[in-house]
Amino acid sequence: MWNVDKPLGFIAMASEETCSRSEDLPSTGKKQKQTIVWMDGCFDMVHFGHANALRQGKQFGDVLKVGVHSDEEIAKHKGPPVFHEQERYKIVRGIKWVDEVIENAPYVTTLETLSEYDCDFCVHGDDITTTADGDDTYQLVKDAKKYKECKRTEGVSTTDLVGRMLLVTKTHHQPDEGEAVASSHVGTISSDSSSHSPWTGVSQFLPTSRKIIQFAGGKEPAPGDKIVYVSGAYDLFHVGHLDFLEKAAAEGNFLIVGLHTDPIVNRYKGSNYPIMNLHERTLSVLACKYVSEVVIGAPFAVTKDLMNHFKVDMVCHGMTPIMPDIDGSDPFAEPKRQGKFKLIDSKNELTTQMIIERIIKHRLEYESRNKKKEEKERKIYEHIKNASG
Repeated sequence: MWNVDKPLGFIAMASEETCSRSEDLPSTGKKQKQTIVWMDGCFDMVHFGHANALRQGKQFGDVLKVGVHSDEEIAKHKGPPVFHEQERYKIVRGIKWVDEVIENAPYVTTLETLSEYDCDFCVHGDDITTTADGDDTYQLVKDAKKYKECKRTEGVSTTDLVGRMLLVTKTHHQPDEGEAVASSHVGTISSDSSSHSPWTGVSQFLPTSRKIIQFAGGKEPAPGDKIVYVSGAYDLFHVGHLDFLEKAAAEGNFLIVGLHTDPIVNRYKGSNYPIMNLHERTLSVLACKYVSEVVIGAPFAVTKDLMNHFKVDMVCHGMTPIMPDIDGSDPFAEPKRQGKFKLIDSKNELTTQMIIERIIKHRLEYESRNKKKEEKERKIYEHIKNASG
């Protein structure tokens, strides 16, 4: 572990989980058959809840294949997605537990799909997903006993995140700093708890050390590794972030991401940024396959102490403007002085602000989509509850 002389933020090291459990089995001279797991979904506005489901799915077997639905299929059954299909395919490929992505996967999971991709069974969260007609999309594999469930991550949903963007509040920040603009609600998504289903309703995400350990595993840099450091908000983790981190990781052997605290991000971003709080952003970044380690609550300025502490060989930044520190100084002055600073062009101009603009532009469509989804889920849940009672 690192020798810590002074606190520089909590450290979480990303794991390199074993790809095949068969390696742990006793040697019999025969190659053990791998268990191949199928998961599928829209994966629109991917967050740590999606990543946690994929992490759990991978634990059911050796290889995880993930089917991602097309824009056309999502629009037919749910409404317009926020991210385009090529963006969604790429972001799922960037999650470290995913072995293969199948594009344009059918919305209804069938035995034929499992057979086509040599999958032993399907895994899904303990919520209900239905077609436009209200049918369970996993009923066919459930009936065939080819279905297993993992636990849904409490306290986060795409509906909740969209609501945060439209409500212009900061109540999700750590610590709670109150509202950015009092009562200036510009939407109704996730603002009325009485209409929420038990699966997509808003609840407070409660971070635990166990959850961080599940996402991180303690990989340390090897002797001689070139250590690269980047820092930022990484809010609403998206393909723009992914493309930058891929390029930054290619500059060395061990990539450290410093995540700024909520108050620091709010200082240089304003409004109700960050949309996701520090703990949520930590899990989202740890799920990225290019990231070796995360510093939780990193200082805004990259100091000499920080560089010495982590033995940083290169500090990278994207093509977005460099915001000055609170005293007006350049936060990258020290790595520049040492000749260890590099600007990286990821060739991807997508930003968190652009995502929010997409949401606002189609606000009424998303409100309608989520209201229908929650009402449908609420009725299904009530039916299940009455049937079991």
